Amino acid sequence: MTVITDTGTPAHTAERPAHRDANVLRWLGAYTASMIGDSIYYMALAWAAARSGSPTQTGLVLAAGSIPRAVLMLGGGVLADRIGPRRVVIGSDTARCLVVLALAGALLLTSPALWMLIAVALVFGVVDALFLPAVGALPPRITAAGELARVQGLRGLATRTANVVGAPLGGVAVALGGPTLAFAAAGVLFAVSLPLLLTLRISPLPGRETAGPSGTAWHDLADGLRHIRRHPLLGPLMLVVAVSELGFVGPLNLGMILLAKERGWGASGMGWVIAAFGIGAGASALLLTVRGRVPRAGLVMCLTVLVGAVAIGALAHLPSVGLAVVAAFCVGLFAGLGGTLCGALIQTVTEPAYLGRVTSVSTLFTHAIAPLSYPVTGAAVAAWGTGPVFVVSAGVCAAGAVTGLAITGLRRAELPR
Repeated sequence: MTVITDTGTPAHTAERPAHRDANVLRWLGAYTASMIGDSIYYMALAWAAARSGSPTQTGLVLAAGSIPRAVLMLGGGVLADRIGPRRVVIGSDTARCLVVLALAGALLLTSPALWMLIAVALVFGVVDALFLPAVGALPPRITAAGELARVQGLRGLATRTANVVGAPLGGVAVALGGPTLAFAAAGVLFAVSLPLLLTLRISPLPGRETAGPSGTAWHDLADGLRHIRRHPLLGPLMLVVAVSELGFVGPLNLGMILLAKERGWGASGMGWVIAAFGIGAGASALLLTVRGRVPRAGLVMCLTVLVGAVAIGALAHLPSVGLAVVAAFCVGLFAGLGGTLCGALIQTVTEPAYLGRVTSVSTLFTHAIAPLSYPVTGAAVAAWGTGPVFVVSAGVCAAGAVTGLAITGLRRAELPR
C-alpha cells in the first residue's frame, strides 16, 4: 500500500491488521493521550468553577462550550475536507495545549475568575467543533478499508480507557495541586499527542480532484449535505444515528442519576451500574478489535441497537441493583457494538473527499443535538417518574433500529473484507 504524508512525501508500507500497524498505533496513542487530557481538563474546569461561583454559575461554565460546538461543527467538517483532517487535528491539539497551559500559568498568579473559565470553555468548544469531525475522518486515511471496523474498536477502547483513567487522574491532580496542576497535566497530555500526529503517514484520496471542496465554504457544505441525501446508505445511516441517539443519551446520562436517587441505590449503586455499562461498551470494542469484521454488518447493527433498546427499557423496572448492573452491561455491549458498526459503515461507504463533512453531520447528532434531550428527560422524570420515561426512550431508540431494518439496502450492507 502506497501512502503519502501531508507534505507530499511518498512512503510505502505493507498492509497489516490495524492493531499491528505502527501507523495506526501512533494515531491510537495520540487519540488516547488527547482524550485523557480532555477528561482531566473537564474535571479541573468543573472543580475550578464550583470553587469560584454558585451551582448556577458552574453550570453556565460547563455549558459554555456546547454553543460553539453545535454552531461550528458542520464548518469543522468542511475545513477537514479542505486542508486535510491530520492538519486540523494537529492544530486543534496545539490550541488545546497552549490554552490550557496558559490558564495553568495564569492560575499561579491569580484565583480562577468565572469570566476566565467561560472564555476557556468557549475556546474549547470551538476547538472541539474542528477536532471531532477531523479525528473521525482520519481512520480511512491511515488503514485499509477492511480494517475500519477494527480501528473503530480500537477507538472505542481508547475512549473507555480515557473515561476510566482521566477522571481519577484529574481528581488526584486537583487534590495534590488544585486546578492549576490539573490544567497543566491536561496540557502536557495534549503536547504528547503532537509528535505522534506529526509522524502519521496519510494515504492519498482517490477522486479528490473531482469530489473534493472546490467552491466557497457554504457551497462545500451544501455539496456535502447533498452527498448524504442522495447516497443510498448514508441518508438511512444518519437517520438511524439521529433517532437512536435521541432515545439513548437521556436515560444513560441524566436518567441513571435520577433512577439511582429514586430507587435509593446511592452513589455506590449508581457507580456499579455505570461501570457495568462501560465494561459492556469496552467488551464490544474489544470484540471488533480482535475480530476485525462482522458479516452482515447492517443487519447486525440494527439488531444490536434493538436489543440495547430493550435493555434500556428494562433498566428502570428491575427490582435490584444486581439486575440493573446486568441490564446496563447489555446496553453497553449491544448498543456499543451497534454504534461502532454504524461508524465503520459510514466511513466505508462515504466518498473519501466527503469524509470530514459526513463525519461532522453524524457527530452533530451525537455531540450536539442528542444532548438537548437532557432537559426534556429531567422534566419528564419529574412529571411521570423514571419507569415511563425509560420505556419511551427505549421506544425512540428502537424506532431507529426498526427504521434501519425496514430499509433493504441498509439491512444488507456489508463491510469490506
